[in-house]
Amino acid sequence: MNLLEKLNWRYATKAFDPSKKVPENDLNFLKEAIRLSVSSYGLQMYKVLIIENPEIRKELRKASWEQAQITDASHLFIFCNYTINHDQHVDDHIQLIIDTQQRIDDHGLKKYAESIKSNIANMTSEERRNWSEKQTYLALNSLIIACADRQIDACPMEGFDKQAYNRILGLDEMGLNASVIAPVGYRSKSDEAQLRKKVRKPIKELFLSA
Repeated sequence: MNLLEKLNWRYATKAFDPSKKVPENDLNFLKEAIRLSVSSYGLQMYKVLIIENPEIRKELRKASWEQAQITDASHLFIFCNYTINHDQHVDDHIQLIIDTQQRIDDHGLKKYAESIKSNIANMTSEERRNWSEKQTYLALNSLIIACADRQIDACPMEGFDKQAYNRILGLDEMGLNASVIAPVGYRSKSDEAQLRKKVRKPIKELFLSA
C-alpha cells in the first residue's frame, strides 16, 4: 500500500480489540514519528504521555464520558502543552541546538532566543494558550500518519474533561495541560465504522489555485 492507500484505509476507530497490543518496535516507531514532528520554532513545547495502566485508564474513561476507546485500545496517547516557564523552554531549545549542531553560543542564537521570548511574551494569555495547544495537534497528526503507515488504528479525540485529566494525572503540578488525546491499537471486527465509505470533499471543492 502506498501512503494515500494507507490514509484511505485509516478511520477514527470507534471500537478497539482489547486483546491486541501494539508491539514494542511499532510503539517506538510511533514515538519517533512524534519526535520528528514539526512545531513552531522547533520548540516542541509539549509532552506526550502514553498510558497503559488499566486502573488509570478506568479513571480517565470516566472523565471521557465513558467512551470505550479509552480503556479498550492498546495505548492511550495524551498530548499535553506546557503552561508555564516558556522562557526556560526557549533557553533549553537553544542549548539543544548548540549541543546537537556543535555550534557556538553566538550572538545570532542569542538574538533568535530573545525574539522567540518576545513574541511569546507579547501574546495575551488566551493567545498563548491557543498557540501552545495548537502545537500538540501538529504532533498528533504525525502520530495519525505514522499509525496509518504501520496499519495501526487510532482515534483522535477532543471529547474529554481536560480539568479532570489534569487532576487525575497530576499535570497542573508539572505545568502541563491535557490538550488532545488518541487511543491507539487495533480495530475490533465488530466496529461498523470501518465498513463505511470515507467521506471527504472533492479536490475541486477543497482547493483554490491562484
